[in-house]
Amino acid sequence: MDGMEHIVVQPPESVTWQVHLDRSMWIGGVRGLMLQALHPLAMRGVWQNSNFQEDPFGRLRRTADFVGRVTFGSPEEAGEIGRRVRGIHKALRIHDPDTGRTHRVDDPELLLWVHCAEVSSYLEVARRGGLGLTERQADRYLDEQRKSASYVGLHPDDVPGSCAEMDAYFKRVRPGLRVTEEAAATVRFLLWPRLPRELRLLSPGKPAYFPFGALCYYSLPDWARGMYRALPEVPRASVTAALKAFRLGMNALPENVHDHAFMPATRAMLRASRERLGAAGYDVGKGLRGLTDPRRRPKARAA
Repeated sequence: MDGMEHIVVQPPESVTWQVHLDRSMWIGGVRGLMLQALHPLAMRGVWQNSNFQEDPFGRLRRTADFVGRVTFGSPEEAGEIGRRVRGIHKALRIHDPDTGRTHRVDDPELLLWVHCAEVSSYLEVARRGGLGLTERQADRYLDEQRKSASYVGLHPDDVPGSCAEMDAYFKRVRPGLRVTEEAAATVRFLLWPRLPRELRLLSPGKPAYFPFGALCYYSLPDWARGMYRALPEVPRASVTAALKAFRLGMNALPENVHDHAFMPATRAMLRASRERLGAAGYDVGKGLRGLTDPRRRPKARAA
């Protein structure tokens, strides 16, 4: 649609919308954190520069906010959060106790690792959970995510833009990955997290979280689980069935109920996105998820 680039960063017709509106993203997000932790320097950057140990959910919700803004937000919103993230990263440093050296958080190699671990997790969990994407659509998703990578300071040409390129990237970096003390502790946190203060009332139901955390762990690539060995192995078919069941159950939740999992600022951004798309002629009666249905898009105007 003409002018769509002024309404949302990624259009409803994109593969990105299909993936990022799928509720399997919650599994993909935690899986991404577990995968990211295998890079020693990246993990130490998180450990030394955040309160991840106290609030692992906070990092997940902030990541969800960033992903939401560079997908469903306006170009202005995406540009603003990109500048904010780049400014924060520019000021932070990482001390490597193995070498005694100090590194920048915004080192392109570190940013690339975080990006690839994140978007590959979103894509692989959604597809394994039952989102029917062709190989061409999967490649298109990774190509679209090059734009998201640019907001953290990466050059799109340096980012894998297809499944083959992503596989080659992981093959290249795997020799440098290992399970540090921080990485092992991260997986333990994500399997049995400390609830943030505003969610402490949910503490009695905390044991119900463990199956979710375990599903995130079991969705990791075989080679990553082989490095962690945090839980006994289970049949692959059982994990796939559990992912499909989780996805179906979460996708059945009404959008206004599901969105309460996000930060208030994220919910406000999503409301504004629905309003802009509605004003542009889209049928938002079923929320943003409804817009992945071609029948709910504006019809092309006659010339």
